[in-house]
Amino acid sequence: MATPDTTTAARTSTPTPHEVEIDLKDPRLAAFLAWLVPGLGHFYQGRTAKGALFLVCILGTFVYGLYIGDGRVVYASTPSSLTRWQYLFQLGVGLPATPALVQRARMEDGKGPLPLLGDLMRPPRMKDNFESTDQSNHQVRHPDEVAKWNHDSADMFEMGTVYTIVAGLLNLLVICDAYGGPLVIPPPEDKKKKPVGDNDGAKQAEQKP
Repeated sequence: MATPDTTTAARTSTPTPHEVEIDLKDPRLAAFLAWLVPGLGHFYQGRTAKGALFLVCILGTFVYGLYIGDGRVVYASTPSSLTRWQYLFQLGVGLPATPALVQRARMEDGKGPLPLLGDLMRPPRMKDNFESTDQSNHQVRHPDEVAKWNHDSADMFEMGTVYTIVAGLLNLLVICDAYGGPLVIPPPEDKKKKPVGDNDGAKQAEQKP
């Protein structure tokens, strides 16, 4: 069985009023849970306030980016000229980004996207003819589906990609916090007091006529 791990807010040889102990339980399990779902590792450790904060903020950022990108900005493409390196960072949010792997596997096997998800997180198609209509009502041909997505969503495709990447990177910090505990900043030490003998001598000098 894993032994509990603790971290203290003041690492001194003797206890101080500032000392706070945090039970990290099994840090490796906590880190895995934090990757699986943002904040889950902190719930496991009993740090519910932090867990709720990370869950809302990071998942909210990821879902918002996915929303403004029409569900297309998170996908795992096969190695090609359109390799989706951004997905490596998006995968930092854990379980919410893993449906892209299922969608890619189904597309590679020729089964089509998962009916439950539809086109959500589906990798782009490469061999069809892609057309769309611009603001002047003219037909525009695109070399691949990614180009069509960028054209149809305008800058929202890139903005959604940025939001989902940021969410994945932020969760890496959450994983580190679940594994090693919070950053320890010891309180500033009190100023050194003058020796008692010097103070007594000064008082005696003042009392002399």
